[in-house]
Amino acid sequence: MDLTRAKAKDKAEPKKRKLSEGKKDMLSGYLYVAPFFIIFGIIGLYPAIFSIYLAFQKWSGFGEMEYVGMQNFTLVLQDPLFWKSLYNTLIIGVMGTAPQLIVGIILAYFLNLAVIKFTNFFRVTIFMPYITSMVAVALVFGVFFSNNESALANYVIGWFGVDPINWKTSEWGAKIAISLMVFWRWVGYNTIIYLAGLQSIPKDLYEAAKIDGANGVQQFFHITIPLLKPFIVLTVFMSTVGALQLFAEPTVFLGGSAFNRDEAMTVVMYLYRDAFNLNSFGTASATAVLLLIIIVIIASINTWLTSGSKRRKKVRAKHAKG
Repeated sequence: MDLTRAKAKDKAEPKKRKLSEGKKDMLSGYLYVAPFFIIFGIIGLYPAIFSIYLAFQKWSGFGEMEYVGMQNFTLVLQDPLFWKSLYNTLIIGVMGTAPQLIVGIILAYFLNLAVIKFTNFFRVTIFMPYITSMVAVALVFGVFFSNNESALANYVIGWFGVDPINWKTSEWGAKIAISLMVFWRWVGYNTIIYLAGLQSIPKDLYEAAKIDGANGVQQFFHITIPLLKPFIVLTVFMSTVGALQLFAEPTVFLGGSAFNRDEAMTVVMYLYRDAFNLNSFGTASATAVLLLIIIVIIASINTWLTSGSKRRKKVRAKHAKG
């Protein structure tokens, strides 16, 4: 009788399904990566979505928001200071980014040579500016590019007969000083990326090129640069995006007066001034959206040019076979 009841009870109660090992591994993987997505959603995705929403609102940071449509974008696009800040951003970006990419490739090439001794020391030395505190960088460059006639920068240009420059107040003086700061801080970062790319190139290619009679310059332009192209595209993309988001270097170099002058104001400094100095979070968010559009356009052009070169090579290869 008891056995019959036990069987009836087993039939009445549904059996608990056990997870397979594959599902357990998948669930474990999701649990491991969940903290990243949760944190990214809170401090990354939500502020970005809220900023887009705020671009269509009039809000001072307190009280209720007022929907104004495209008015914030109109105010920003009609402001001459916005276009001035965009001009400054592009000029400083080109002056500070292009040289560091070229110099980074050259430094990485020499660091990769077997004849160079103490390569680990030089690698650490070149990479040190990237991990140096921005406050320390600002203090050093503030001394170098002081407005005094005895400052190091004015002393050096005096050798060439150039009059002393007020680096922090003149139009091009501030741009040159900030560009050199950007160059000094990021050239080591790009050099390490290029060095990793160079070390991934098989040495057999260089040995075969030597047997064929190619010199060092020919090897550099026909082997090193083509095989280093993916790393060059990566650094160009990252440097372009970083240049358009330039904020720390001009802010710490110019100090408290950075937001009151337009000699070196960047787009990010412009939106920061609107948000936290003028309490106009709507126009600041509209500026952020416009900056996002500019970054997407430039990144798309960069990708299009890269894929376009690949298509041209394929077309040439087909014609050569034909």
